[in-house]
Amino acid sequence: MAQKDLSKMKLEELKQLRKDVEKAIASFQDRKRAEARKALEAVAKEHGMSLEDIVGGRKKGKKAKAPAKYRNPANDDETWSGRGRQPAWFKDAITNGKKPESLAI
Repeated sequence: MAQKDLSKMKLEELKQLRKDVEKAIASFQDRKRAEARKALEAVAKEHGMSLEDIVGGRKKGKKAKAPAKYRNPANDDETWSGRGRQPAWFKDAITNGKKPESLAI
């Protein structure tokens, strides 16, 4: 590929070149990701599984739900992982003198 003298290019040409390079990089990364996925699916198939069986089938960007650490003694269906905002039942229990350890699962 012939090299361009960037110092002689106009601003609009440089911006367009940047867009073209970013698009080419993204396309390259997508191809590599697809190749890697295909290879991983083949290995999983050799072992009688799907890739989703191994990695859990989570969607891109989604995190696994944190396991519950605390349970509401008044309602076994209400749990809390200890992350994020404290649920009202947890706050009430602490306000009423319970220790977090007593609510632990």
